[in-house]
Amino acid sequence: MALAPQPSHAATQTPTNAVIETILSRSAAKYYDPTAALSDDQIRDLVRIGTSAPTSFHLQNWRFIAVRTPETKARLLPIAWNQPAITDAAVTFIIIGRLADASTVPERLAPVVEAGIMPAHLVPEWEIPARRLYDDQPQRQRDEAVRTATFGTAAIIYAARSLGLGSTPMIGFDAEAVHSEFGLAEDEVPVMLLTVGPERAGNWPQKPRLPVADVLDFA
Repeated sequence: MALAPQPSHAATQTPTNAVIETILSRSAAKYYDPTAALSDDQIRDLVRIGTSAPTSFHLQNWRFIAVRTPETKARLLPIAWNQPAITDAAVTFIIIGRLADASTVPERLAPVVEAGIMPAHLVPEWEIPARRLYDDQPQRQRDEAVRTATFGTAAIIYAARSLGLGSTPMIGFDAEAVHSEFGLAEDEVPVMLLTVGPERAGNWPQKPRLPVADVLDFA
């Protein structure tokens, strides 16, 4: 007896829920409502959600500057290629990654131990490999700063979309000037800017992506 043909993977539908729909409907916003604002509490909530993203060894080596006043936007605008979104968006986050510093592991893990999530005797078992990985490794330290900041940015992007806000990650800025103008520390890297705010008409939907077959190999 012949077996019935099995449906191909190409014919199956992508599973969906509210989270997936948020991700698949996100697109970079170019046009923002310049009359709209976000409250400080709304900005804090976005960053709180962003800091739930993963970080190596729980380093949490990120920082965020919320540029939201006309005066501060005017300081950022000329060193961000005079892009209109800097002034039109309700807020522009300067996304900062801190060079990975393994010596901060005990401090970062202390609340985890206090919460009863991790036994105290495991802390050195995290710190020792972190030191092996990052101590005297400036490129790895910087790579981790960029990774951490990017994870946090992605979480803010999708949180913003779920709240009906547009967002755009931006690399068009003078990193040295941002570092100086906003007083970043020596161990801090301005990884990107992220504009967030209510949109106005004219933004494109999400652009088509490469087929999964072009970017996925099974091994």
